[in-house]
Amino acid sequence: MAGYVPHSAEERQEMLKAIGISSVDELYSAVPQSVKLKNLHLPDGMAEMEVKKRMKQLAEKNTVFSSVFRGAGVYHHYIPSIVKAIIAKEEFLTAYTPYQPEISQGLLQGIFEFQTMICELTGMETANASVYDGACAAAEAVAMCCDAKRNKALVSETVHPMTLETIRTYCKGSGVELVTVKTKNGITDLAAMEETLSGEYGCVYIQQPNYFGMIEPTQEIGKMAKKTDTKYIMGIHPISCVLLKSPGECGADIAVGEGQPLGLPMAFGGALLGFMACSKQMTRKLPGRIVGLTADAAGKRAFVLTMQAREQHIRREKASSNICSNQAHNALAASVYLSAMGIKGLRSAAEQCVSKAHYAARQIGKVNGFSLVYPGEFFNEFLTYCPTDTGVLIKALKKRGILGGYPVEDKILWCVTECNTKKEIDLLADTIKEVCGK
Repeated sequence: MAGYVPHSAEERQEMLKAIGISSVDELYSAVPQSVKLKNLHLPDGMAEMEVKKRMKQLAEKNTVFSSVFRGAGVYHHYIPSIVKAIIAKEEFLTAYTPYQPEISQGLLQGIFEFQTMICELTGMETANASVYDGACAAAEAVAMCCDAKRNKALVSETVHPMTLETIRTYCKGSGVELVTVKTKNGITDLAAMEETLSGEYGCVYIQQPNYFGMIEPTQEIGKMAKKTDTKYIMGIHPISCVLLKSPGECGADIAVGEGQPLGLPMAFGGALLGFMACSKQMTRKLPGRIVGLTADAAGKRAFVLTMQAREQHIRREKASSNICSNQAHNALAASVYLSAMGIKGLRSAAEQCVSKAHYAARQIGKVNGFSLVYPGEFFNEFLTYCPTDTGVLIKALKKRGILGGYPVEDKILWCVTECNTKKEIDLLADTIKEVCGK
């Protein structure tokens, strides 16, 4: 495919003539003058060399960290070069929404492959074509489960604060009562959850690993939910699934999460990729797009946007969601990443996350005052006390080219992935010791 070439002045004039007008201004004559911009005040054009120099000057203002030890929702994972090489192809970059399946088979197949991989990863039976981000996916899952009969949602306080606030916003708009379960030793208080759960609740939502990096007792929570016939939603870190019990194995009805670790860079915090998967019984309530595999008139394999007769399209007053789009390009990146890594690559990445995070916790823990807040099991994140001002420490690390952990009040949430080396971890611990020694 050729690169994008704008229309010439002659071509634009020909198009205007075809619709019976003489100028672009006439095309927008219905727009009031009061809302039109009269001048954009654009600077004069620059030569290519000047533009490159200017962009380089601007880019030099950015701080590029040599080591990253921050997660809290967005993670620094290795991305194979093939991911960017494939998703940068113009066929994918210029593809529009696949409303016409007969000419969108490639895009539809890409989405179908993504759905299949998400199902394999989560142990669920159906997945959609993605939503905006992980927090949105969690809120949409809660909306799937609550109705007039069961208008309460039970959410653990160990979930990501931004996810909790997103769920709260959705619940406020739909009249669902949100109840939270307190934390005990860094995980959900099981006794409090068992005492609270009843037939009034439409769902219970747990994050695994949770915001503090801790491993939740997800199977026990699943059993509690089943006793009251409450839908069980699990929010997951997708790479952790190859080591931990999958949502399907834990008895979850819906699995959601943030797909950014699957081949998407941290990129200043976005754009992100929310994935959703569910049991067969919940499929008709799954929001957004679902691509299905079928056969055409000639009996050949074909892909279509399936289940299009749901409330989002024809009975909107009964809809539990207004999402009808998806993050197709990011979903494609996740599919390429999963294909390139394979199960062995994913397992290696997950195992390195665990081993390096535990090594980092031991090294940081040797510095006086930096003990673990919660000494239980964790995946790739852990919370430590910080005896000094967190801002001072983060600035000191920045001078060494290190992006430190995420401050949580007077504590720090550290994150370690397969990208961090032993040398980087040792430098981190030495810098912490040096700063705190002063």
